[in-house]
Amino acid sequence: MKAISYLQFDGRAEEALAFYEQALQATNVKMVRFGAFGQDPNAPLAEEEQNMIMESRIEFSGNILMISDVLPFMQAGIGGIIKGNTVLISMIDADPEMNKQYFEGLSEGGTVIMPLSSTPWSASFGVLVDKFGVMWKFNSDASKFLDRFVN
Repeated sequence: MKAISYLQFDGRAEEALAFYEQALQATNVKMVRFGAFGQDPNAPLAEEEQNMIMESRIEFSGNILMISDVLPFMQAGIGGIIKGNTVLISMIDADPEMNKQYFEGLSEGGTVIMPLSSTPWSASFGVLVDKFGVMWKFNSDASKFLDRFVN
């Protein structure tokens, strides 16, 4: 079993997919649109909805990020897509140069909360919110830090 990050959007998944593919230097990208499954005559999708991303996946540095749109009728059931700060994606244990590449790519059009720098707990630490409102934390020494304090 694996646990991965899965990002949901309200019609901007294709834009997000292209952004993350470039920023994370993705090696493998797969995507399926809602229209690939034909129409349910009892609940037909508008053309715009058919073009939305039902499921996509990018692979980068041995990691997986999945991205999709949430159709309007589905949003009615969950209360809509809300940007927030209760979840962040943490990039851990990468070498500082890899952190720098990903940090620079993801910060394009976003907001840097803490610039990537050396700290007492990490050789390369930083926090940003990308242009889609997703928070990212970089910590090149996350595992070493925990191992020093917890056996």
